[in-house]
Amino acid sequence: MTEEPVSIVVMGVQGSGKSTIGSLLAERLGLPFVDGDRLHSERNIELMAAGTPLQDADREPWLHSVGEVLATHDGSGVVIACSALRRDYRDLLRSYAPGLYVVEPYGPIGVVRERVQSRTHEYMPPELLQSQYDTLEPLAGDERGIRVSIEQPPAAMVEQILQHYPSATGVAG
Repeated sequence: MTEEPVSIVVMGVQGSGKSTIGSLLAERLGLPFVDGDRLHSERNIELMAAGTPLQDADREPWLHSVGEVLATHDGSGVVIACSALRRDYRDLLRSYAPGLYVVEPYGPIGVVRERVQSRTHEYMPPELLQSQYDTLEPLAGDERGIRVSIEQPPAAMVEQILQHYPSATGVAG
């Protein structure tokens, strides 16, 4: 671990475990946890609840809101669950927190679909899962962070993340 906490975004599609992993990770690191879903505008929530995938123009103000939270915690650290599905979304977040560490829980769509269908989300219908996979750009080798398989228990995922955080300069996993 470093002496100065690093802000973390747990990215990925719905049902990949962003909130579960993010809250466990925040607890272990003694950092605040923010669920990025709580930062969406009413309009975005209405679109998603109606089964309409968000477009870049819909996501941009939300990503700036997430970025502002990151900037507020710059130097003190925070863990935020935020889909951040595309590289340019993560680059925008890095403009607010240059040392950002990104965690990507990943797994086959069938495993995630099973999870999504067995839970209730206040506005994210299972029908949007395919559009999220279509948009997803996995964490690249030059991005600071780690990819972790969702086909292991959340506690094991957190341990794997902690073994690499924040020493990894590229993607591990």
